[in-house]
Amino acid sequence: MLPYGRQSIDDSDVAAVVAALGSDWLTTGPRVAEFEASLERVAGAPCVTVTNGTTALHAAYAAAGVGPGDEVVTTPMTFVATASGAAMLGATVVFADVEEDTANLDPVAVEAAVTGRTRVIAAVDYAGVPADYDGLRKITDSAGAYLLGDAAHSIGSTYRERPVGTLADLTTFSFFPTKNLTTGEGGAVASIRPELLERLRTFRTVGLVRDPARLRHPDEGGWHQEVHEFGLNYRLPDVLCALGSAQLRRLGEFKARRAHLTARYDELLADVPGLRLPARRDDVDPVRHLYPVRVLDGRRREVYDRLRAAGIGVQVNYIPVYWHPVFEDLGYRRGMCPVAESFYAEELSLPLFADLTDSDQDRVVEALRGVLGS
Repeated sequence: MLPYGRQSIDDSDVAAVVAALGSDWLTTGPRVAEFEASLERVAGAPCVTVTNGTTALHAAYAAAGVGPGDEVVTTPMTFVATASGAAMLGATVVFADVEEDTANLDPVAVEAAVTGRTRVIAAVDYAGVPADYDGLRKITDSAGAYLLGDAAHSIGSTYRERPVGTLADLTTFSFFPTKNLTTGEGGAVASIRPELLERLRTFRTVGLVRDPARLRHPDEGGWHQEVHEFGLNYRLPDVLCALGSAQLRRLGEFKARRAHLTARYDELLADVPGLRLPARRDDVDPVRHLYPVRVLDGRRREVYDRLRAAGIGVQVNYIPVYWHPVFEDLGYRRGMCPVAESFYAEELSLPLFADLTDSDQDRVVEALRGVLGS
């Protein structure tokens, strides 16, 4: 089965991990700080590493003070963690519809969804294409809310020549193996606001405070530490940060390869009947994480089944979040975001990853042409 996504590991990645395994540190050591510094150079803002993209979202919402009585406005066209991270803190999730062409959060829909209880507006950079952050920033500033960017798909992308990581108050990343770079499991949160960074670092370290200037009882002894607010152990270990630093050095190579494959798909699929290709935007330079086509005329299920049967590991991204039973049980109903639901009904993600060969891509194209031409 040709997967829709997979990691790219070379000798430099292996050497970095082996070196970490032979060092004095396996958990939180010098490679954590090195990886965070390297991430800052790419993201354009200081970063705090965590254990995965889901915990990055949970930590970001916690840093923003999300809790009962708050509302978080977000997109249904995402993995469930974008919403569940806020719901688990007691907030009410409000789903706003998406743009018809990019499947990114629509600022017009967001503006209609904002209330006096809105604490965070959470955008998702679907498929690696940054959301309309300038449009969303106007709304958050007016509402007195935080802007969060779920950039699980988009590390290395830019929006109007500004790097993802500088566009929102909080930006979360995922380093799962199918993403633009990997640490096996891992994630990070970038922030342009120092007070949020401090809260993030404390939350991901079980809430422990060791800074003498912040201790309530500083004279207890050199061993003393305190917990002022509850946190969790979301620390990414040294050995995985070693892999992350090695992968970051290859991000330019990954971006170029993904751009090459995207351009080939655009060219090879341009005249296929019953198929709509991903939209392009002039104001973004994306690291394309997914290649999401739209299969028209109600044939998405047929095309999915036949391609999988032919060994082509296509995927669907995503089921609208509020269709999940956990949200149905909370009273959310289908039909809330018709544009997102129409997109979902047609979306199919074709294989796209740095080690995908041109010949394997030709195989995908040939199989897709065979199905849609029949």
